[in-house]
Amino acid sequence: MKKSGTESANEWNTDSYDEGHSFVFEYGEGVVDLLDPDTGERILDLGCGTGHLTAQISESGAATVGLDASEEMITTASDTHPECEFVHEDARDFSFDEPFDAVFSNAALHWIPDQDAVLDSVAEALVPGGRFVAELGGTGNVAAIVDAVRTEATERGYDVQSPWYFPSIGEYASKLESHGFETHYATLFDRPTELENGTDGLAEWLGMFGDSLLSAIPAEERSSVISAVEDRLREDYLQDGTWTADYRRLRIVAVKGHE
Repeated sequence: MKKSGTESANEWNTDSYDEGHSFVFEYGEGVVDLLDPDTGERILDLGCGTGHLTAQISESGAATVGLDASEEMITTASDTHPECEFVHEDARDFSFDEPFDAVFSNAALHWIPDQDAVLDSVAEALVPGGRFVAELGGTGNVAAIVDAVRTEATERGYDVQSPWYFPSIGEYASKLESHGFETHYATLFDRPTELENGTDGLAEWLGMFGDSLLSAIPAEERSSVISAVEDRLREDYLQDGTWTADYRRLRIVAVKGHE
């Protein structure tokens, strides 16, 4: 769940991100397989985070560029993977002198409500016939967590809104088509995801990814809200000392039309 081009982005601790939430890029390896990068291709990793998947794509022989709106992420990515190029840019408004054969994105797009701006930039960056391969949260993603936070916040007099964009297949395919893409593949699937760090997993997940979700709650109350959310979810989502988040993912492959 990297954030690129967000309007209310979290503060990032990249060490905690890599060490305690590695499932983000580990699950993304399947999206790299869907991308099927080839030697000599030029590929943009949109919302690259700390650059692990950018580096994996580059192992195919493709020339890869990682882009992220978080300066902390780009600094860590550049230090960790000096063989790749990384740029600090907004996914809603970027441009390059040389076009790409493919744009790849894993766990970033759902942080950006303004998908029209993103898809404008993606289409502009691709060669005619270039492909856009992405995974993002789909409709219903982490619904149990969001509902528990919203219910607890409401009981305390706070109005919590989800900061994320979780589209259906039909919604996103229509949006792609309106920006000159043909959708060649789309699937929405449940992916229950075990959180790391044992019984602290849910609290640490909210600490890493939930700043925007919890923004309406005063800082001094957030700890007690998170504890109450754990109580609401414990029976169904904590088993043998491990929390499971109710992830649902949308994967797509779209091709830019020929001009």
